[in-house]
Amino acid sequence: MLKLGVNIDHVATIREARYRGRDDGEPDVLQAAIVSEKAGAHGITIHLREDRRHIQDRDVWNVRRATRLRLNLEMANASEIVEMALKVKPDIVCIVPERRQEVTTEGGLDVAAQWQALQQTRQRMNDSGIEVSLFIAPDSSQIDASARVGAQFVELHTGAFAEAFHQGHHEAELERLAAGARQARKLGLQVNAGHGLNYQNVRLLERVPNLVELNIGHSIISRAVFVGLDTAVREMLSAIRHYRS
Repeated sequence: MLKLGVNIDHVATIREARYRGRDDGEPDVLQAAIVSEKAGAHGITIHLREDRRHIQDRDVWNVRRATRLRLNLEMANASEIVEMALKVKPDIVCIVPERRQEVTTEGGLDVAAQWQALQQTRQRMNDSGIEVSLFIAPDSSQIDASARVGAQFVELHTGAFAEAFHQGHHEAELERLAAGARQARKLGLQVNAGHGLNYQNVRLLERVPNLVELNIGHSIISRAVFVGLDTAVREMLSAIRHYRS
């Protein structure tokens, strides 16, 4: 069964637009996690960025303490965030590239150029019982490097596929994802995917083998504005229910 990790960062984005700098405010990130859990989500994803533009430290602690779902903490390989993760102990961390000026995460990690630093962080996480995923483009050299780092997972960046789908010519990007997933599995890596996935394009990922989990945020939160979060999560679960590896 293909799992769904609901990214609730943009619940915090809405809250921070009005209540930034306060310890309260709405909408409540923890409530979003609880609703997603009740709707059938398999995990919760949150990105604690260095600039704290949406998710705050208290959100990470609250979600960790109050939900039973698998917690995926997206993070840069930055010392402050690494130390935070080692204290919180999420089930898994997904290490991503991060730039202050970007609106959302752009591109995948250059694991091949950073493999030694990433290997050190991977070892520290694993020693604390935390699995490690690396957010990468479906590129052969990056997949090889991820295996060398010793990560348990890679998360394939589906942004190029999502953009190509929007433009009406997605076949090449879909094949890149499929080839990357096959290569990763042969190297002993488990495979997740995410970025730019929505209710329309996600169905095409049935052609990508070996996927364990999809991490989807913006589309679900956008849909929730009109139908509510419970329904939005259930609709996405319905959209991926026919996946067979």
